[in-house]
Amino acid sequence: MTLDTTLLNRRMTHFDGHDEIWLFGYGSLIWKADFPFLERRPAHIHGWVRRFWQGSHDHRGTPEAPGRVATLVREPGAICHGMAYRIAPEVLRPLDVREKNGYLREVIRLHFDDGQGEGENAEGLVYLATEDNAAFLGEAPLDAIAEQIAMAHGPSGPNRDYLLNLAQALRDLGVDDPHVFALARRLPHPAHAPGP
Repeated sequence: MTLDTTLLNRRMTHFDGHDEIWLFGYGSLIWKADFPFLERRPAHIHGWVRRFWQGSHDHRGTPEAPGRVATLVREPGAICHGMAYRIAPEVLRPLDVREKNGYLREVIRLHFDDGQGEGENAEGLVYLATEDNAAFLGEAPLDAIAEQIAMAHGPSGPNRDYLLNLAQALRDLGVDDPHVFALARRLPHPAHAPGP
């Protein structure tokens, strides 16, 4: 059911010999940077949108009841905002394990949003889960995705926390993401919490 991409990612040689690498985070990497970094800057990429179409069998769900987490889907003219981290190459080793459930390292062009240098951009990496990986769940009605997220729970905690933390991180960045915000609005309230 799952596809462990750790070894595939470690065969990537594009940045061999570099002292540092830019990494673009668009999901949990925005709000859960539990790795050392040299610098962190708001950034965006062109031609991609964030979608909760990737299954999580190892972090926010289980093989029997997978959660849903973010991946990127190509969309001409789109802009996806997130966070860029300047990291040492050795940081990729633990990240390859964190992102092993179907995500592959891909080279991407980052554009920085913090106003330090007009139009500044850099080549970097992104972890991307495409539709041909074994954990890809694909498109579904927003209500169904929200229900699956509300029910799923894995070793890293409730799937709903992933969604709500991402929505808050995007708000903190001043980013409007209709897909993420629509899913967050559709999450049913936990049974132990009072309703609106």
